[in-house]
Formats: sequence, structure tokens, C-alpha cells
Amino acid sequence: MLLTGHAPMKFLDQPPRFLFFTGKGGVGKTSIACAAAVRLADAGQRVLLVSTDPASNVGQVFGVTIGNRVTPIPAVARLSALEIDPQAAAQAYRDRIVGPVRGVLPDTVVRGIEEQLSGACTTEIAAFDEFTALLTDPALLADYEFIVFDTAPTGHTIRLLQLPGAWSGFLEAGQGDASCLGPLAGLEKQRTQYKAAVDALADPQRTRLVLVARAQQGTLREAARTHDELAAIGLKQQYLVINGLLPAGEAALDPLAAAIFEREQAALVTMPDLLRGLPTDRVPLKGFNLVGLDTLRQLLDTAQTSTPVRADEASALDAPALVSLVDQIAADGHGLVMLMGKGGVGKTTLAAALAVTLAERGLPVHLTTSDPAAHLSETLMGARENLQVSRIDPHAETERYRQHVLATKGAKLDAAGRALLEEDLRSPCTEEIAVFQAFSRIIREAGRKFVVMDTAPTGHTLLLLDATGAYDREVKRQMGSTGMHFTTPMMQLQDPSQTKVLLVTLAETTPVLEAASLQADLRRAGIEPWAWIVNNSVAAARPSSPLLRQRAHNERAQIDAVQTRHATRVAVVPLLGTEPVGVDRLLELAGANCIEAAAAH
Repeated sequence: MLLTGHAPMKFLDQPPRFLFFTGKGGVGKTSIACAAAVRLADAGQRVLLVSTDPASNVGQVFGVTIGNRVTPIPAVARLSALEIDPQAAAQAYRDRIVGPVRGVLPDTVVRGIEEQLSGACTTEIAAFDEFTALLTDPALLADYEFIVFDTAPTGHTIRLLQLPGAWSGFLEAGQGDASCLGPLAGLEKQRTQYKAAVDALADPQRTRLVLVARAQQGTLREAARTHDELAAIGLKQQYLVINGLLPAGEAALDPLAAAIFEREQAALVTMPDLLRGLPTDRVPLKGFNLVGLDTLRQLLDTAQTSTPVRADEASALDAPALVSLVDQIAADGHGLVMLMGKGGVGKTTLAAALAVTLAERGLPVHLTTSDPAAHLSETLMGARENLQVSRIDPHAETERYRQHVLATKGAKLDAAGRALLEEDLRSPCTEEIAVFQAFSRIIREAGRKFVVMDTAPTGHTLLLLDATGAYDREVKRQMGSTGMHFTTPMMQLQDPSQTKVLLVTLAETTPVLEAASLQADLRRAGIEPWAWIVNNSVAAARPSSPLLRQRAHNERAQIDAVQTRHATRVAVVPLLGTEPVGVDRLLELAGANCIEAAAAH
């Protein structure tokens, strides 16, 4: 089918049944996916929009509550939506496994099975189980002509899409043992479903994958990596959407706009060769917030409209710079600083800026990331005295954990016992344990130095905290009656004298709501966020371009909400004309003169 009555979009030309939208966090996957689903529905097609992102905000975009069930979108005929809720999926999965044995097996055995089913490994398997069902359910395929997937950020999406093959292979080899008995107990019966899911993903007549990116060198490099990795597992029907391009006409009106336009064009010129051959669409930057049906219907149009904003409405913000938070953090001399938030809000850059600023003051700092899509070395572009940099690499940590277990637990086993142990350690659940141990090992360093941690996007960070909480409960259960003093990683995260959690957001409706939701989740876990950072603020950069002034005007309500309703401490970091890459630029980003620097660039 060819959609008519709108600006042409290559990725919607003769689309197959399944459309996947993926890319680095914050590039606009959800907005593009929602806009595509609306356009298909407006053209008379029956459409199901599905989010596989643990931090889904599809409901926020449409202004309705969706959740883990198929929900019609009242304002759009023929459009329904579903948010795969990992926690709800995991609970339903646990009920299916435990239900048949409850009352049959002893209570102690049932409790043991429930404990095995409490971790993040189970949560991922359960969400994956629902995902594959959407690709293979005959009733669902009869009800909808198109299923549009708004996927989680890149690293998680790659893992999710690799799982059908990985789990099929795991089942074929007959692997698995008691250590992951709970999570794997429901997999055997799914063998046919997983095989069908693999076939659907690899069939270009049924599946098209749309890489969404921004005109930024790092984002385009990430898109190229995603292209390569997904093509390697059979998803070769790929398209590229470059979102949020500043129109050329704005560049002549404002030094900041001119710098941004020049930066974006340079990124497009140096785009990786892997992406150049893909069918490509370019979506211009809009002045409005991408929430609500009217804005979604305008998003994919190439025409640019803006509402004039008076100069007094676009005046500079009176808000603290990032350095104000650095001053307070540095006074403690050591501690754990964790940056959390939605993908694409700039956690990696801000973590690097905080770390180099602390190191510049002669303080020892360990900068690390738990985000599989983060690239700290590309942000820092060089070493710095007093600064150690690392990354929690799931593959490396899993191998480290395997070797440690084989060298300790396996040392006294005979050949048959060692073979069983090695098979146990090939379980996908081993990675969960290994990453948690690496996380725990690093945060222990905060007792003698600063540890600045750039975390993975919101949903995945919460899964890691879920594992931390499960460990905390188990240690307290075992040690509670001994009278011995102990400290778990969760206890350290809950102690404000040891840990400062900084929530990073953008001055836009959806990121602020997402950060507020994360704050509520953290509070339920006994962790009180210490401060909020509003990043890449146009309002703080004093723009004169009409489009940027409109965006600055729209930011005011969100910044006010952060300052008055959500946060006790706030820093606002302006949008810069040059990318904050390299130590000097990172120091400038954190400095008190960053607003003036933005105008100069």
C-alpha cells in the first residue's frame, strides 16, 4: 500500500505487517512509531501499536492509560495499543509456573521456586515470551493488518531480538539446570513459538526495521552498529529515519542555530557508509512538544510551522548551573554519584562532566557505566589525572564470574561434576548474577573515592536495582538472627550520606513525567533522589531563532514543574552549539559560565 495525502515517507511505502522502530535512547522512536501508527490507521488500516520498552511512554503520548492489555485509542479509529509491562508479565509468568505445584509440593519447595523466579532474568524471559506471542498469535494477526513496535533502547533491543534464536538454541542443546529451573521451566513448550518468531523477524515480506537517529556523530555511529548487529541475525530489511533536523532557514537568524545546523550537516556528511545505502527519510525539528494527537499528525510532515514568541517570553532562565551541584558533591570528599533517567537525556555526557570536574579539583574519581549503549571513551577523548574510567561489560563480567566459580566451586569436582557445573554456567541467568556482582564491587569503592556511575536507561536500571533488592532481602534473612554487622549494596544506595542519585531529564513533557515516575519507583525502594538536572535546555541558551524561541517558550512550564513540584535541588544545563566532547568542553559544560559559552558558540 502507498499512503496518500501526506508528505511521502519511504519507510511507510508498501510496508509489511510488522514495523519495528529502534535506535539510541532519546532519538524520538516513540514519537515516530506513534505517528506512523496514526498515519496507517488514518488510511483505513487496523493497527496495533506495541511498546516493548520497560520505560514505555506511549500512553503519555496519547494522553490515555494503556498498560499491559490491548487498549483502543479513542481518538483514532482502528488504532489500539499495548505496553508490555515487564513486571506484570513476570508475575503472570510466575503464576503459570507456580500455580500447578502450589498445594502439591511442600511449601518450602514452592517458596524456593518463587525465589528463583524473583530476579531480572525471569522478568526478561517473561517480557520476551509476550513479545514472541505477538509475532505468532493467529487471532491477533487476523484482527490487525499492521503491528507497529516501539522498542526499548538499542542495547536492550538487540538482546531481545537475539533471544528467539538464543533460547531456541539453548533448548535444542538441552541445556539448563536447577540454578535457573524457575525461569526456564516454561520455555520448553514455547519451542515452536520461538522458531516461528525467528522466521517472522528474518522475513522481509513480513518485517521492516526502522532505525531512528539524530544528526549527531555518536548517534549515527550507534545506528550503524545496530544495523550491523541486526543484519547479522537476519533482520536485513532496514530503513533509516533522521529525526529532528534543524531547518536551514533558522541558521541565518541565530548564532546558536547556525552552530547546530553546521554540526548536524557535518554529521550527515560523515555518516557511516553502512547507513548510506539505506532508504532514508529526514524529519525536521518541530517547535511543539510531541504530545497529543494533533502534534503526531504533523510530525511526519516536512512543512515547518512556528508560533511567534515575543522577546520577553524567551528571556534567559534564572537557574543554577551544574557547577552548583559539583560544589556540594565535592564537599563530601568521596561517595557514590549515580545518574539515572530516560534514554537519550544525556546521562553519559553529564556523568563525564561531573567526573572530570571533580578530578580537576584533585579528587580521585572512578567514572563507570552500566549502559551497554554508552561510549564514555568517545565522550572523554583522552585520559585525565585522578580519573579512572571503566564499563560494566556483561560479556566480560559473565566470563569473569564463570572462571571464578570454576576455580573455586569446581576445583574439587570430578570430571562429571565439573561438566555439570560448566553446563550450569552457560545458563542465560548467569549474566544477571555477574552484572550484579560487578555493580556491587564498584560501588564499594565509594567509601574511599568518588564513584560516578552512568546508568542504563530507566527500565533496565530498575531491573538491576530489583536484583540488588533481592540480594538485600536474602542477606538480611540469613544474617538477621546472627547479630553480626553487615551492609548490603541496597543499604548503601538508601543511605544519603553515601549515595547521591541525580535524575537527568529534558525540559519536555514526556522526559519530565518519566523522571517523576522513576523518582516514585526509587522512593518505593527507599532511595531518595538528591537532585535533578535539566539538560540541553534551549531556554537557558538565549536563542533568537523563531523556532528555537518557540521551543524555549514551551520549556518554561516543564522547568517550573521540576523546580516547584519534583526536586529540592536543580541544575539547568543549556543546549550548546558544539557537542560537549573532550575534557575541555566537558569542563565548560559544568562551569558557571556555560550559558555565556553557549551564546559564543
